[in-house]
Amino acid sequence: MDKKSRAINLSVSETDKAQLEKIALEFGMKWGNRPNISKLVEAIARRELIIGPNNDWSGTLITALKQAIDALSDAGKVEEALIVADLLLERSELPLPLRKEIEGFKENPPPAWRIEINRYIRRQQPFQLSYQDATGRWLNFTVRHAQVAPHEQRQYLDCWCEETEGNLDIPELIHNWSLRLDRILEAGITPISGKWHSNSAYIEVEMRLFGRLAVSYKIKNEDIISELLPGKEPTRKVIRKVSSTYWFIREILPDASSIVVVSPKVARERLKQELISACERCSTEIDD
Repeated sequence: MDKKSRAINLSVSETDKAQLEKIALEFGMKWGNRPNISKLVEAIARRELIIGPNNDWSGTLITALKQAIDALSDAGKVEEALIVADLLLERSELPLPLRKEIEGFKENPPPAWRIEINRYIRRQQPFQLSYQDATGRWLNFTVRHAQVAPHEQRQYLDCWCEETEGNLDIPELIHNWSLRLDRILEAGITPISGKWHSNSAYIEVEMRLFGRLAVSYKIKNEDIISELLPGKEPTRKVIRKVSSTYWFIREILPDASSIVVVSPKVARERLKQELISACERCSTEIDD
């Protein structure tokens, strides 16, 4: 004869009861179509479900996961960002202000066109978009390679486009554009046929870094060569793939006194002209 089941009475609030029923539904513990708390308790007793602490994550871990949400969102990977958001919202130790911020992100995620652009990039699908530049003009671009990249605290779509009019970069890089994501028109994004390029155009720039900068330099993904050279003064030789002389010069300008661009000559001259212009502006008298 089977042993009779023994009844257990649970004394819980209506809120806790609702949470238990929600958990029961999540794990398929039902009686007909209704959640069954008894089955949930039975599964726990049989160790089919393992109970673990939900308040032992460090502040460092929570901060890192929040930064991951921001980074994924900025990179256009909204679906992945929402997964991390759900993971954090399950934690009981999440501070209330941060919980409200993440809940707000879930309620109003980045627009659908950001997700669509990311899908085009993953599928290597060429597309067209409409863009408003800094002067307010609307421009159309045919994109055949793209990636989302941060530049000076903003997110850009770095892309190879068929259009070149108005691009002030050198001839080798005239097809490369950096388009601010917040200036892309949502309704103007459409897929097109044709070939996807494996990468944007680039040139190889060789430079020398001296002194403390040579020693502390951190290798970048675009670097082809990075090596310390023999000599009395610390000197580093770096050869890097550069797809935009504009962003390249803005990056190295703060350390220009410790850097020499060796080649190509056009990149060297552009940096030189930037430094000359800065010196001339510093020599100009400004009236109060």
